[in-house]
Amino acid sequence: MTPAAAQSAKTVSRTFTAEGEEGDIVCASFPGPDEVDCARALEYALLATLLLVPPDHEFLSRLSAIEGDGTQLGRAHAALAAAAGETDPETLEREHFRLFVGVGRSELLPYASYYLTGFLNERPLALLRGDLRRLGIEPVSGHTEPEDHAGMLCEVMAGFAAKAYGAMDPAVQAVFFDTHLKPWFGRFFADVERAADCEFYRQFGALGRLFIEIETEAFALPA
Repeated sequence: MTPAAAQSAKTVSRTFTAEGEEGDIVCASFPGPDEVDCARALEYALLATLLLVPPDHEFLSRLSAIEGDGTQLGRAHAALAAAAGETDPETLEREHFRLFVGVGRSELLPYASYYLTGFLNERPLALLRGDLRRLGIEPVSGHTEPEDHAGMLCEVMAGFAAKAYGAMDPAVQAVFFDTHLKPWFGRFFADVERAADCEFYRQFGALGRLFIEIETEAFALPA
């Protein structure tokens, strides 16, 4: 992620914490010099934020300042930035509601249970809750979405990359991704790309789809 992109997603409110911890995921507080994990954390934080809430004027302004590099991911950032500069919060609030919230039912149902079983609150959610408990990762009080919401899973992955849950074997993160994101995240972001009525969410879906492809390939590499 470019510096401008990193600034646009520098902090994301944490829906999940390690037991007994509070606070936000902040790039400047990451331990160690691992720029790759810092960039990954910020990318997941950006995806989480845009899945959970529509962007306001300030966030749109920060997004529109992103300068992508020549990589495929950099070009996806630049396309999202261009779309951010050509829209407004009111339009995106309506589109976010149509896509992810809805009256009765939204256009898309951003939950692992639905994508993997066709129903809500099914076995994938129960398995996820069990894994989160075993890892000592707990939801912040007052959260409203089930833990298998795509935005909340992005927050969990941001926490892994930011080392927000303390020292963990890197294999734990890989297993979590393979179990709870890999089976459906690519399809979900492709659906966002297809279902969106506005350019901003089409580019958001494309960015998410590409990033998950990159993550899938990276986790498949030998340790």
